[in-house]
Amino acid sequence: MSKPRSLVLPPRTRARRLETARGRFAVLDTAPSGERRGTALLLPGYTGSKEDFLALLGPLSEAGYRVVAVDGRGQNETHGPRGRAAYRRKALALDAVAQAAALGDGPVHLVGHSFGGLVARAAAGVAPGAFRSLTLLSSGPGRVARPQRIRLWVLRASLTLLSKEQVWQAMCWLDDRGEEPDTYDAPELAGFLRRRWMRTRIAQLSGAGRLLLSREDGTEQLAALSMPLHFAYGSDEMVWAPAELSVAAARTGAHHTVVAGAGHSPNVSHPEELTVRLTGFWERATAPARVSTAP
Repeated sequence: MSKPRSLVLPPRTRARRLETARGRFAVLDTAPSGERRGTALLLPGYTGSKEDFLALLGPLSEAGYRVVAVDGRGQNETHGPRGRAAYRRKALALDAVAQAAALGDGPVHLVGHSFGGLVARAAAGVAPGAFRSLTLLSSGPGRVARPQRIRLWVLRASLTLLSKEQVWQAMCWLDDRGEEPDTYDAPELAGFLRRRWMRTRIAQLSGAGRLLLSREDGTEQLAALSMPLHFAYGSDEMVWAPAELSVAAARTGAHHTVVAGAGHSPNVSHPEELTVRLTGFWERATAPARVSTAP
């Protein structure tokens, strides 16, 4: 999961509820500085939340974009039902489509981080007309790397045997042993991370974990999309194998970004560079096609 380094809201950012045809979702909605060049919808990863994008909201809005980061159903401050069916891939995809429609800005640039990338690519397949482009941030069409599959399996099994508090304590113990190098000790951040974990539905954690463990590849479906596609990830990405992400980008003809020195969360560690890469891709994605005047 991403771990924000600060919880301070950037300028022009409102924490609010987005009313959609599929329910209310907690969002951070950041207005652009100056003329709006487009709108981006950001979907967080496993055990994450909209706050994972806090460092990215300001730079993207300064570049002229309205940016909306969302808690998916059952994540953090967004209510979610207990049933397993509510967290299937298509249900989550339809949520993202409804969120895009509720923004009222026409097709939006869709960005999915990690698990959010699985939801984003499913949404793009369900309703391609809702999105101007698709960026898979630290996310791929193939399987997650084996060490992460083991951690996911253990986490899902633990949730059936232990209380959420006990699982949280075990996760903190692993962090202290260096399993998560980007852990921060500020009391307000530690308190937020615990609250986020406790608020997230067990059904969401189980369902999302199940999707991450799926053997489905999805490369062919991505290649068949009619919208501009972008793979972006850090050079030190560890959840998906960088070599496999590079191959997937080549096979799908996607725009390809590797952020040097970044790990699984360039949105936290390298927001300025990621902003340059995202906005450059979005500009190309929305540029009018050149018409040849040659006879």
